[in-house]
Amino acid sequence: MTPTLVLAAHGTRSAAGERTLAELAAAVRRRRPGHRVEQAYLEISRPLLADVLRAVDGPVVVAPLLLAGGYHVHIDLPAVIAAHRPDALVAAPLGPHRLLTSALARKLARAGLRSTDAVILGAAGSSDPAALADVRAQARRLALRLARPVTAAFASAGTPTLDEALDCLRSGPAARVAIASYVLAPGFFHGRLTGAGADLVSEPLGADPDVAALVWSRFDEVALLSPAATA
Repeated sequence: MTPTLVLAAHGTRSAAGERTLAELAAAVRRRRPGHRVEQAYLEISRPLLADVLRAVDGPVVVAPLLLAGGYHVHIDLPAVIAAHRPDALVAAPLGPHRLLTSALARKLARAGLRSTDAVILGAAGSSDPAALADVRAQARRLALRLARPVTAAFASAGTPTLDEALDCLRSGPAARVAIASYVLAPGFFHGRLTGAGADLVSEPLGADPDVAALVWSRFDEVALLSPAATA
């Protein structure tokens, strides 16, 4: 049996956010028709990951729909899996990755990025230094793609904050400051990004085709470890 892919998102109180995550799940399914793909959430939204894991028969690969490591990747997710499907394999979080770089650059272009704009990679933030390092690594990838500096900044835990990064860049030569939204879907954190006062903010990554491709790449990295793959 080919492992079922279970997409594990954080969860959101935003109806638009839930729609966007459902669109991403649909985009993932379209890339491999006939492969079983289930959508689940760690909290808030439904269905919960625990319920989905109990309902799925056969081998399972859980792919976190999370852009960096942190509490949810290292604590929440392993606890749910240990309690309900200890045999499940777990893929790496989505970022950092070159496919996210492509998606971010495309979203910025659609938002109207100019060659003279300063750029911030705006992320949710985390108390985990490794998660912040993941975001900064993605900012370096985006800087190479855009051929200009990109500052990683955070809407909650982490430094610099969005306000600090904006103040710093406003004092520089750039006439405008753009924020690349490093979140998957509309909701609380994207709202913080749009309300920060930048000249433009890109849309969340959402159901971008490169994000859907990345999900399968993360699946493939661990699916070969499944007994079903070697049977």
